[in-house]
Amino acid sequence: MQASYRNEAGGNTPGDTQRAETAYDGASMSRPSHAESAKAPVETQPAASTRRPTPDWLSPSVLAATCGGIGRIGLAPGTLGALAGVPLSVATGWIARRLGQGGGNGDDPSTMAVAFAIEAMILLGINLAGVPLCTRAARRLGLGGDPGAIVYDEAASLPLGLLAVPAAARSPAVLAAAFVLHRIFDIWKPFPCRRLEHLPAGLGIMADDWGAAAWMATCLVIVRLAGWL
Repeated sequence: MQASYRNEAGGNTPGDTQRAETAYDGASMSRPSHAESAKAPVETQPAASTRRPTPDWLSPSVLAATCGGIGRIGLAPGTLGALAGVPLSVATGWIARRLGQGGGNGDDPSTMAVAFAIEAMILLGINLAGVPLCTRAARRLGLGGDPGAIVYDEAASLPLGLLAVPAAARSPAVLAAAFVLHRIFDIWKPFPCRRLEHLPAGLGIMADDWGAAAWMATCLVIVRLAGWL
């Protein structure tokens, strides 16, 4: 006769039933109840702050990069920056002619060459200084990689393109044409201007305007050779 038996319905033996109950009780004890789960504290990570730093408008680099604050004017700051480049071109041309003339004739080819070299060095220094200046100003402002308030690039690049025209030949019509052409190419951004603006930090801020100035200078040379200005 067997030591264990099954019930008439073919179910488990009493020993099997006892073992199943013991396993169920152990599993129940190992799992927390819904009430305990609800009471358990949930660890949360602090939300990242999305607040931007307050722009430092009075920083010397920001004041220089915004051309004394004209870049803060909401209406077409780039246009105002390019407009500031017109008197800058007149001033650098006049200074270069005075320094290059010496005691000679201002219309002498050698004197004009010296004046051109002086003005080119002045403008080259102004434009190269714009790279670290705009980098620092953009960080101070905290408004993105190329804040619209920074207009130093327009103001410095327009006179650079006007080197294609001798200082003595920069009539009001030439200056007006240079201004309009610079704005067209700066907004349109033909090759390689669009790529140049993706350069890092202040180099990208300045370089796309150098490209616009190069296109402007090319057009001015063609127009003057055609006798239209």
